[in-house]
Amino acid sequence: MAQVHHITRRGLLGAGAAAMAAPAFAAARKLGPNDKVNLAVIGAGGQGAANMAKLTGENIVAACDVDFDRVARGMLDSHFEPNPMRAVLKAAYSKATRYTDYRRMFDAQKDIDAVVIATPDHHHAVAARMAMERGLHVYVQKPLTYTVEEGRRLLALSRANPGLVTQMGNQGHSGDDGRRVVELIRGGLIGKVREVHVWTNRPVWPQGVARPAPIPTPANLDWQTWLGPADVDWGYNPDYAHFNWRGWIPFGCGALGDMGAHLIDFPVWALEPGLPTRVETRHSRWPGGASLWDTKRPSPLEGFPLACVTHYEFGNAKGGPVRMTWYDGGILPPTPPGFPANLAMSPDGGVLFVGAKGMLMHETYGEKPVLIGDGLEEKAKKIGQTLPRIKGGLAGHETNFVRAIRGEEPASCPFDYAVPLNETMILGIVALKADRPIEYDGAAGRVTNAPDANQYLTRTYRKGWEL
Repeated sequence: MAQVHHITRRGLLGAGAAAMAAPAFAAARKLGPNDKVNLAVIGAGGQGAANMAKLTGENIVAACDVDFDRVARGMLDSHFEPNPMRAVLKAAYSKATRYTDYRRMFDAQKDIDAVVIATPDHHHAVAARMAMERGLHVYVQKPLTYTVEEGRRLLALSRANPGLVTQMGNQGHSGDDGRRVVELIRGGLIGKVREVHVWTNRPVWPQGVARPAPIPTPANLDWQTWLGPADVDWGYNPDYAHFNWRGWIPFGCGALGDMGAHLIDFPVWALEPGLPTRVETRHSRWPGGASLWDTKRPSPLEGFPLACVTHYEFGNAKGGPVRMTWYDGGILPPTPPGFPANLAMSPDGGVLFVGAKGMLMHETYGEKPVLIGDGLEEKAKKIGQTLPRIKGGLAGHETNFVRAIRGEEPASCPFDYAVPLNETMILGIVALKADRPIEYDGAAGRVTNAPDANQYLTRTYRKGWEL
């Protein structure tokens, strides 16, 4: 862990997930400590390539992407410094069988052991479900799923076949600093925590703007497969693909979906609050109104507002009720009493725990924790290590996944933990779409005060791409 600087659920998902019938599984291949894992990647460029660059010691047998020209350009990306990593990944991809549509890949290729899924959000659950039903281990980028229902479906599949290794791609969960933060909070260093603030600089993509006009699709891009499960008939525009899809409701989960799995992770992990009981999202103007001054919620919803503040209440938290507030669009939390005048909140993102005996603040991924309060540094030394450390820390999240497949150690962030974490952040988006406070029964998986909001717990799928 970096130096700590001193400055003066589960029950809710059990019944719901278990009630969903799981199909018969194909058997996963049994691997020993010296066996290499046969990997496939869905979404081979961008973030998928960054993940796979950590896994070139395994057998990359298949690569699926809708635009392999972009994948080739990505070999020049800064993700792959130092230079040898680019060459190794390029060589590995050159030997892999290529597919445009992962449905065809699953039908055609039978030597795959595990899949890394790094597509836009709207594909995550469909691809993961298909893999898991075929007995394949899955590493799924955050957000784990686009909806609450999808998460519960994947959890049911995971529990029906405990031999499958699952991992969400929130690498901070494997970091040394983040694990130390959890130990300190659980160890009572800053006393009872009733208030948490979480913020991010996202969006860093077009958001809060009207939907652009379609333009001709580039020849190298399979646009219909990119649309996949999204039940819209939108023509191509670069404001959607490849990177900019997060700001558009049919494809992404906005800033909360992008960074919530990283930042909300630590309060959920440390405080064990269960699912939220009440959620309210306030926001800037909806995009796409009839005029600049139109503040009404449009129908249908097409894009996310530029900035949101989401208030979570956890009435069933393990240590007593907790309030957590999420800020995106570059908005920072208010300065709490006792916060040092010479200390700045990182504009890039962070978490602030406010306890009865002090405060703890850290940056994104749990890094650079700072203690705020007299004598906390000395007290922290007396709180021992209770969580295992992951080899490689932040950079070892992917290799932890393959070691878990070989039975060498548990996965860092399996679906049993990742699904309720994901559900928590997705409920902020449900409250946004409902445009009113929601009260939530986690055991039933239902909004109780606004029945119309339950439509946002699920979604419809294009024919041929059903969950």
